Amino acid sequence: MKQNLGSFDRVLRISVALVIAALYFTEQISGTVAVVLGLFAIIFTLTSFVGFCPLYVPLKLSTKKDHKK
Repeated sequence: MKQNLGSFDRVLRISVALVIAALYFTEQISGTVAVVLGLFAIIFTLTSFVGFCPLYVPLKLSTKKDHKK
């Protein structure tokens, strides 16, 4: 499993997850919307910490910069 998330992508995903959490805890979202967004927040958090997004593989995407010398 080769990392395919760059720093900006990882920070953005964590930021989105934090916004979703804030919306949930301030009761701005609830019900089905809260569950769906909560799942996205969990997925974004996990992929950010691992540095790998499975959806990027079939799309042949990568936001990680290769530092080759």
